[in-house]
Amino acid sequence: MSAAVVPQPAGLCARCRHGRALRSDRGSLFVLCGLAASDASFPKYPPLPVLACRGFETSSPPREI
Repeated sequence: MSAAVVPQPAGLCARCRHGRALRSDRGSLFVLCGLAASDASFPKYPPLPVLACRGFETSSPPREI
C-alpha cells in the first residue's frame, strides 16, 4: 500500500494527527489509525466516516484535503 491523502468523507480521521491514508494496489483507500498500535480499543482501520473518537487530536499544522 502507498501513502495517500485522507479524504474529507473520512470524518474526524481527515483532521486527526493519528490518521494515515493508505491506497491499496487495487486503488481502494483505507485510513489507518495510529493509536491502534498501542491501544487495542482503537480499530486499526475504523469504519468511515468517523464522527466521534476519544483519541482525536487535531493535526498541526492542518493537512490539506
